[in-house]
Amino acid sequence: MTATETVHDRVDFATESLTPAQMAAGLAFVALAGFTLLFAQDPMVHDAMHNFRHAAGVTCH
Repeated sequence: MTATETVHDRVDFATESLTPAQMAAGLAFVALAGFTLLFAQDPMVHDAMHNFRHAAGVTCH
């Protein structure tokens, strides 16, 4: 990977290196996390998910 990689580069890399089962599991995890954030609006749950995303390296703001 280069220092100037783009989202397109990451998608291409994932497509080449992941199996269909791994991609399906990742998509299911993202869908579950989105569903939880959308419908579990309890502030403690929302804050916990927000902190988890930051710990996983996702920048959201």
